[in-house]
Amino acid sequence: MSLESQITSALKTLVDPLSGQDIVSEGLLQGLNITSSGKVSFILEINTEYMNEGLKLKEKATSLLEKIQGVTHVQIALTAQRKPKAHNPLAKEIPGVNHILVVGSGKGGVGKSTTAANLACALQSMNLKVGILDADIYGPSLPRLLGINQKPSSDDGIFINPLEVHGLKCMSMGFMIDEKMPTIWRGPMMQKALHQMLRQVKWGDLDVLVIDLPPGTGDVHLTLAQTTLLSGAIIVSTPQDLALIDARKGLEMFLKVSVPVLGLVENMSYFLCPHCQMRSEIFEHGGVHKEAQILGVPLLAEVPLHIAIREASEKGTPIVLSNPASPEGNIYQNLGQRVWASLKKSSKA
Repeated sequence: MSLESQITSALKTLVDPLSGQDIVSEGLLQGLNITSSGKVSFILEINTEYMNEGLKLKEKATSLLEKIQGVTHVQIALTAQRKPKAHNPLAKEIPGVNHILVVGSGKGGVGKSTTAANLACALQSMNLKVGILDADIYGPSLPRLLGINQKPSSDDGIFINPLEVHGLKCMSMGFMIDEKMPTIWRGPMMQKALHQMLRQVKWGDLDVLVIDLPPGTGDVHLTLAQTTLLSGAIIVSTPQDLALIDARKGLEMFLKVSVPVLGLVENMSYFLCPHCQMRSEIFEHGGVHKEAQILGVPLLAEVPLHIAIREASEKGTPIVLSNPASPEGNIYQNLGQRVWASLKKSSKA
């Protein structure tokens, strides 16, 4: 019996907790790869609501395969591809919006907003109808990232017309206030503003609405999870341990409120010198990759710390648009393709 047949037979003894069928017949096993040196890798598609059971399946599968002669290493990723049910009766869709995707991080300064803006542009470049909402009430950055300095209009004094730039429909508190003025609001005012930007904006028909979350796991995150049916979340982190500790908290929060975590993005993964192209791993490159393996979610992208990304962001034209053929632009485009593939799978589940 070939090594692949032995592996498949072993995995057929593991049962999907939802259907009662084995994970191979149920189609949960995806992307099985076996190298000539005996390294085995694959993905298990598990419902987010059963992530604990998924982790147990992962442990059992690893134990089974490690006993097979010829297997030298086992790598299994868990990915949640099935759309969650709205446990909270207040959780509703936004009319006309097919998918709502949130981009979060455990702490500030990790490049989450830059990632969200480039991801939205990457999705739009795939001929998708895309909107982006800057949900950071206290520190909005979308106006600067997309080069917008005008205020949105309203035809009836109730519903807001989103601004449009680079083919994206955009909304941010930064469009309505002077960027030099602090937003000194208590929780209820913040929640009202978030509701208005979600529900009182004429988003129209969108394939994806990307929501750039503020850092942490506070009121905005809980309000969104409790009132809006989210298709998935992406966690952005830098590789060092301090950032990963907070990123892990963000991931666990989304799992607890039944929001599928599509994967992690390692930002500032390494420094690429613009002069000599020498690569320096100043933040211990690979930390997010290791964390993704531990948590059982995919690593979606490794984005370098590169001056071109920073300059494009400051000019208000994300690098996906200003230099799509560059290596950095390609990274974000590949991220968009992977995210869209995950969202399409979740809608079919």
